[in-house]
Amino acid sequence: MPQPQRARVTAVTPPAVRHEPAERRRKSGPALRAFFRIADAWDLDPTEQRGLLGWQSKSTVYNWKASMGDVTLPYDVLVRLSLVLGIYKALHMLYPEADLADGWMKMRNQNPIFGGRTPLEHALGGPIALYDVRRLLDARRGGWN
Repeated sequence: MPQPQRARVTAVTPPAVRHEPAERRRKSGPALRAFFRIADAWDLDPTEQRGLLGWQSKSTVYNWKASMGDVTLPYDVLVRLSLVLGIYKALHMLYPEADLADGWMKMRNQNPIFGGRTPLEHALGGPIALYDVRRLLDARRGGWN
């Protein structure tokens, strides 16, 4: 009888090597591909994409999108991408309806964190704001998994 396939487990990158160029390069292509798929799902315009990426120049974002497999991102951009991926994952765990999960970032929200703005508007405020959104969603779903 065939054995069921196990989910692939990836090891957590030790903090000592996270900043190394080879490690950042290894993660950059997959992280960018995922980000641009999420950007399409969330219907982000180029300015919103730039904001989530740390307000990189238009030409830099264009070049990253054009050469996703051959780029080494700065560490802070990889952190931002990790936060966006976590937000996306949490939204799809909380809201099984894809339209709601993907539209949530652009919906007005009365949570005190957002103060009537959209989560996206808040998230464009920088990495701490991205952490706010990530922590809120993770708390709603019960933890960091």
